[in-house]
Amino acid sequence: MSEPEQHADPIARFKEAIERARRTEPFEPDRAALATADPSGRPSVRYVLVRGYDQEGFAFYTNYESDKARDLEANPRAAIAWHWSTIGEQVRARGSVRRMSPEASDAYFAMRPHGSRVGAWASPQSRPIGSREELERRVAELDERYSGRSVERPSFWGGYLLVPDEIEFWIDRESRLHDRFLYTREGTGWRVTRLAP
Repeated sequence: MSEPEQHADPIARFKEAIERARRTEPFEPDRAALATADPSGRPSVRYVLVRGYDQEGFAFYTNYESDKARDLEANPRAAIAWHWSTIGEQVRARGSVRRMSPEASDAYFAMRPHGSRVGAWASPQSRPIGSREELERRVAELDERYSGRSVERPSFWGGYLLVPDEIEFWIDRESRLHDRFLYTREGTGWRVTRLAP
């Protein structure tokens, strides 16, 4: 891997890494562990699919009434991590989180398969339900309601953007002498520091 001076832009570096992972990973390379904390500081972590990234940050989508969304509304900071074993690389980012615009959420929702759109309506995410049959019944009702027409985005579902102030790249090396590069946001640019493994 090149020295950090050749990678002044961590988003470009992330794009290179995830594209390598897309060629080799047997499972979804966009999956990442997202860590949040509730108002008392109690942490939670779960996997999400990161469905977009650019110079602004990393986008993921969820039910706004889910546990993760409640955490983020109360404490709008988070950390996210990808690990791709086939290429021996890990990326971590942390920063502030904000809701994406309704227009951006609409655009992504419209690209989802019909079943995923219906599922967003059917599932009271993170809430107790009586049975699997109850959920399937709700899906069947919604399938019938939306038969032959588009499924619009529910107002309780949409995107969040993690705006990183730090991004760290970890590259596996022999004898556990891994390469680690920490990018810290400074104004409109980034400062990069090599860390000891």
